[in-house]
Parts: sequence; structure tokens; C-alpha cells
Amino acid sequence: MIGYITIGTNDFERALRFYDELLKTIGVKRLWKHGSMAAWGRSREGTSLCIAIPHDGNEATIGNGSMIAVKVESKEQVDILYSKAIELGATDEGEPGPRGNGGFYGGYFRDLDGNKLNAYIPATSLS
Repeated sequence: MIGYITIGTNDFERALRFYDELLKTIGVKRLWKHGSMAAWGRSREGTSLCIAIPHDGNEATIGNGSMIAVKVESKEQVDILYSKAIELGATDEGEPGPRGNGGFYGGYFRDLDGNKLNAYIPATSLS
């Protein structure tokens, strides 16, 4: 249903470096960059995460109550992605662990612009 999600940035080059380094830890690469927008994903046919400098010229701001959940393939990938985000300067919003009465395993962080993300794996995928 969702083709892509776009979040704003006020420092495009810094955000490019952050997401290039962060997402390569789970085998996701940058798909394209055009002007002040870029996208990451496993393929152009799947869902992608995009960053952009706002088209209207105003400052990018975070969405209150907005969060992007990045579904990964293992509990270890949750830990790796979360740790890499913190290493790259993200802020902690909840260390990796069981969530939702054991419904999933996830770790929460905010990127360099304050956007909230979650790396998670559903409980049904835990081994």
C-alpha cells in the first residue's frame, strides 16, 4: 500500500551520509538522488525511505506523533541498526527490547533532524 515515505532535512549532505551509513548495515542502499531528494530501499519496486529539503523553502520540522518503522529480518539487525544510528549521532528514544506485550522486538531513535524511527521485527519472526 505505501510506496514511499519522505521526511524533511535541513542539512541534505549530512542526512545523505547518515542514511547511507545507517541503512547499509541492513543491506539497504541508496536507490537514487535527484536535486534535494534521495531514496533508499531494496529495489525501486518496493517501499522506500526518502529525505528531502522541503519544496516550499521553509525549514524542515519533525512530525509530532509521526514515526517510521523499519522492518528488519532479525533481532540482531534491530540491535545493529539501533547501535549504528546512535554511533552516527542519533538520539535514543528506547533501547532495543521486547515491546507491546511481546508483540515485537524493537529499538527507537531520532535521526539528526529529530525524525523518529524504529527498527523492529515482529514476534512471529523471532527465533
